[in-house]
Amino acid sequence: MTDTEEENIVDSIAPKESTNKIVPRLKKRRFGPLKVANQIPKSRRLEIEKGLEKSSQLKNKWTRKVGVKTHSFLRKRIKPGEIRNLTFNLLDVKIGDSWPINVTVLHGVRPGPVVTLLGGIHGDELVGPLALTYLSGPNFLGEGNALDPSILSGTIRIVSIVNLPGYRRQSRYFPDGRDLNRFFPGVLDSNTTSRVAHRIWSNIITGSDYIIDLHAAAKGRTNIPQIRVNLAHSPSNLTARSFGIETILDTQGPRGSLRRTANKENIACITYEGGGSDEADPESVQVAMYGILNVLRSLRMIPGYPSRPRFRLLATGSDWIRSDQGGLLDVLAPAGSYVEEGEIVATVTDPQNPSQSHEIISPKQGLLISTATSPFVTSGTPIGNLLSVKRGVNTLIERLDDEGCLIISGSDGDPPWREDDEVEDISVSGEWSGGSPDAEWGSDDKTNQEEEDC
Repeated sequence: MTDTEEENIVDSIAPKESTNKIVPRLKKRRFGPLKVANQIPKSRRLEIEKGLEKSSQLKNKWTRKVGVKTHSFLRKRIKPGEIRNLTFNLLDVKIGDSWPINVTVLHGVRPGPVVTLLGGIHGDELVGPLALTYLSGPNFLGEGNALDPSILSGTIRIVSIVNLPGYRRQSRYFPDGRDLNRFFPGVLDSNTTSRVAHRIWSNIITGSDYIIDLHAAAKGRTNIPQIRVNLAHSPSNLTARSFGIETILDTQGPRGSLRRTANKENIACITYEGGGSDEADPESVQVAMYGILNVLRSLRMIPGYPSRPRFRLLATGSDWIRSDQGGLLDVLAPAGSYVEEGEIVATVTDPQNPSQSHEIISPKQGLLISTATSPFVTSGTPIGNLLSVKRGVNTLIERLDDEGCLIISGSDGDPPWREDDEVEDISVSGEWSGGSPDAEWGSDDKTNQEEEDC
């Protein structure tokens, strides 16, 4: 990422002096229950509606009547209105590398929830570390900025890089070859990765009310900005919607993942996906920062009104586009493209047979939420993950750029204010092949062959 790109991201997200004043809205704040798209399969829709019946009002401990208290974290007492940078060791050892990571804590002057922001659980996914590093910097943190503890309600914990050893090695995994996001809540006396998961869970996750976990696609593919969430978990559902982007995938997450484990403990947790591994995707970084600030506004932790997109794609399944031949892949429709049924989305050629080529055709119309970046394919290799859109097609087309790609909310500035019932929910029904949105991409994890996901 160039210096100019970094400046553009910060300038597009950072609050300006001219936008400090809050413009009064014409409509009253809406507290009614959220709607569930009628086209979602009935069995799943009933589960989601049952989950949303639970109260989403602020807990009593967050009300102004209680008053703000000192926040205890990692054996430190953080006073109201204070910012602290603390060191947390991933391993508790007397000799050897303890892998110390930095945790930035903002404790507000008013009661409110505890929100934990995590990046780099996979060490080669850099969108999260970049977004959280910017939010921890002088353009966003401190007096007069978006994250000002003197006007903050509640507490924010920022961990820009969780998997420090993986980050140093530019690897998704821990040094023992395991995926940290398959071992939560961890075991104290087990393998290295499980011990780290246990310490993170016990010291950082426990005590959180909301978690936003930032990820990118694994090697060989790239994702458009999207949220993954269990829509049947009421607080997670509300958090996903408040992030303010268009694509929401309804999935529990793999066994041992942070999101699935947190939901079992009734902690709201959503996963943000954007870009690919080993790359600093400017748009995905910008949308991540935009979405986090949007969630904080929705929770009434920072001033301002949350923005909402024109529509949301609520997906319970997807379709895969595959190559039937082997060779070198040339993707013609990148991630984020709207494609028609029968459209050529990629070609495959073979240097040993230069006179022949193979066209890969989209089986349905819809939005490509993920595409392959590795040029090497064999027969059966997936090259794209497609959300088949049957309803709301005109609404989706209105948000395409000149190249036919979706303009993600937050990538071009804040969308205008709209009530939640003005947002069109477009259902994408189906099932996740293999149990998750990423299962068909395959996994190079030799130690844990469960379903692949973020």
